[in-house]
This record gives sequence, C-alpha cells and structure tokens, in this order.
Amino acid sequence: MAAIQQSLSTSISSSASTFLGQNKLRFRNQNVSMPGKTSGIVRCVATPSTEKTSYKTQVSRNENLAKLQAGYLFPEIARRRSAHMLKHPDAQIISLGIGDTTEPIPEVITSAMAKRAHELSTLNGYSGYGAEQGEKQLRASIASTYYANVGLEEDEIFVSDGAKSDISRLQVLFGSIVSMAVQDPSYPAYVDSSVIIGQTGQFQKDVEKYGNIAYMRCTPENGFFPDLSSVPRTDIIFFCSPNNPTGAAASREQLTKLVQFAKDNGSILVYDSAYAMYVCDDSPKSIFEIPGAKEVAIEVSSFSKYAGFTGVRLGWTAIPKALLYSDGFPVAKDFNRIVCTSFNGASNIAQAGGLACLSADGFKAMMDVVGYYKENTQIIMDTFNSLGYKVYGGKNAPYVWVHFPGRSSWEVFSEILEKTHVVTTPGSGFGPGGEGFVRVSAFGHRENVIEACRRFKELYK
Repeated sequence: MAAIQQSLSTSISSSASTFLGQNKLRFRNQNVSMPGKTSGIVRCVATPSTEKTSYKTQVSRNENLAKLQAGYLFPEIARRRSAHMLKHPDAQIISLGIGDTTEPIPEVITSAMAKRAHELSTLNGYSGYGAEQGEKQLRASIASTYYANVGLEEDEIFVSDGAKSDISRLQVLFGSIVSMAVQDPSYPAYVDSSVIIGQTGQFQKDVEKYGNIAYMRCTPENGFFPDLSSVPRTDIIFFCSPNNPTGAAASREQLTKLVQFAKDNGSILVYDSAYAMYVCDDSPKSIFEIPGAKEVAIEVSSFSKYAGFTGVRLGWTAIPKALLYSDGFPVAKDFNRIVCTSFNGASNIAQAGGLACLSADGFKAMMDVVGYYKENTQIIMDTFNSLGYKVYGGKNAPYVWVHFPGRSSWEVFSEILEKTHVVTTPGSGFGPGGEGFVRVSAFGHRENVIEACRRFKELYK
C-alpha cells in the first residue's frame, strides 16, 4: 500500500512539475496557436432547440401569495421613481415618499456601536449567539424608559430587528384561521402579511378589499378613529397610533373605547407605536397607559424613526404576562417559541446602539432628531395650507396627509412626480380609505424639503 501511495505521489508530482515546467506560469501576452485538427478530441455542439421549454417542479405555488395585488407599495414607488429618472436623467429628484430617515445617527449612539464592533475583534470582547429575546440590559432599559409608569417588566419585552419583522412573526403566532380588523387607511404590512399567512379571502376588485378582513374606515369626518359600533367582531385588531399614513394620534378617550371594544369581543389588539416619540400633546404614547390593556394588547415599536435605525434594524415587541388565549395559555410563551425557532436575536452591535439610545445623552439626541423632522413637517403643512388644501396629521407624526378631492391618488402622485420631480406616496396604497389623499413624508434634508415645497407652490399656485 505504501509503495502504491509513493508511486502515485511520484507520478502526480512528476506530472505537475512537467506541466509547470512547460508553462512556467506565464499567462499574459502568450500567443497560442491551435492546430487545425486534433486527433482524439470529441467536439460537442448544442443543437438549437426548435421550441422553448423550461423545467417545472411538481410543487404548487402558495395560493395565498397568488392573492396579493401587484407589488408591495414602496417597491412599486421605487420602480416608478427609477423609470422617471431614466426619462429625466438631469432632474433633481427629491424623495418625500417612502418615509426613510435621512439625518445621520447621533455620534453618542454610533460610537457605542463602533466600540462594540471593535470589542468583537478581541478575545475578551467577542460574543456569538445571544439570547433570542434580546440582551437583558437592553430589555431592562426599554422597560424602564418606555413602560416604567405602566408596570411592564423586562421579561415582557422581546427585542427584534424591527417592528415590520415582528408584525410577520405575530401573524405566524396567530395562524391562518383567525379573523382580523385593520384601520383603513393603514400601513400595508398588516394586510399583506395577513394575506400571506392565509387569513383572508380573495381580493375583491369592486371594493378594493380582501375578504375576511374588517376595514375600519378612518376619515376626517370621524377624526380618523373608526366607528366601533359598525366594526364586526374579529380575533385580531391592528391599530397604529400615531397613524401611518394619516398622522392622526388617538386620544386617551378613544383608546379607552378601543381597549373596551377588544375586551368585550375577546379580541387581541396589536398596537403599533412606532411613532410614539413624535407625540407632543396628551395623546397616549403606549396602549398600556389605558387601564385593562395588559389583558388584551400587544405593542410593537422600533428605533427606526427615532434614532435613524432604518438600516441598523432594531425594535421590540411588548407582550404582558396577563395576555392569555381562550384556554388560559400565555400568549408570550408561544411568541417566545416563535422567536426561538425563527430568529437568532438582533445584532449585538445594533443592541449596543439601542442601549446608547436609552442613555440620558442618547435619548436627548433622539429627541433632537425627532424635533428636526417635526420642523420639516411644519414647513410642509404650512405650504399646503397656504395653497388652500385640507391638511391632516403632522402634529404628532412625521407625515402630512393632503386631500385632493375628486382625484385619484395615483394620478396626483404621477402629476407631482412628472411636474416637480418630487416623490410622494399615493393614499390608495394604504387601503381604499386613502383614495383622494397623498402622504408627504417629513423625512428629508431641510434644503430638500424647502425646495420641494417651493415646487409644490409653483405647481398648485
């Protein structure tokens, strides 16, 4: 055996040496001539196919995904923006559409992330997988910063990579046989995730709604709070305040009615508080400020619009121990299982940033960022008010909801884009209740917001 191995080794070594010796590893500027005929070589030439065929598996497409209408709203807006840029390559495009933050993350926060990142290159500072629910110190800090007055504890906080991700995890938690209600208009992730998980019927084109979803109409006439007496009983209620896209913040009295409505119907309320730090009046910043909410509500939130973490990705979901299923089993225990199965925890670098956000200096820095965007909001509101349009939102949210009566939202979106090179968001993309409205985001550099408003005035004067 040893002799065979020696022989093979010698043969391979000899062959390799011969090859390397002949070529001397010179690969550049080599003139290689090929003989016209080479004996012993078989050439395989593909014959052009007369008909195009493609292989198909025997796996059926998820029928729920087939229900979805067109693309998700914001990628569709991005597609139209790209097409516009190709058509007008020299235009200065200003984006006040998707709601992505634009201002730098405060240094007190980025320095903490940089320090954590550097520590990962040291023996003592390195860490791998962390707790799926989030680092204990960050969970405790979220609880003490946002929920100290309502009695939520750190083990009721689940740190995540953002509220949007948690919305989908909650849908997995609820499953496909539940019914749901949603504000109309509302953030499209609630409806689309409901469709994907299988909770809905087909899309009804005549009314622009999916079957098995209760659309809670929110209009200027009802103060953007639904008439609960006309809302049927559903298992799950999605509610966002301050609302995206209308910018309306529900009052304490309204949220008290909503909590009681959920309790009377045995429903679970999923409350999205992603814009709570923009609230500047006495509107509740958390659903848990409402008595009895711990027995019926879940709250999702995020650092995205406070600290500029839209790319960093960090959020949380609060699920009280008092929230129980009909059989008495704690909802939080099932969510914990979902998290442990599908998620390895938020980035430890991002969590270091989150902890810095909640320090005294970090929190002040976040409030400064929020204040900057609120100033942008006021500029936009003043502009459309001066043009005679009905304007909603803005006060407690970074969104301005502008009414264009009698007109299609997509038509107005296209008109603004074509004539001013400013990207907005068509209201109908948030549900049928958004038709006739356009959402203008305050997330932008100040000079861009001022320039966009100058163009709006030029267009609609």
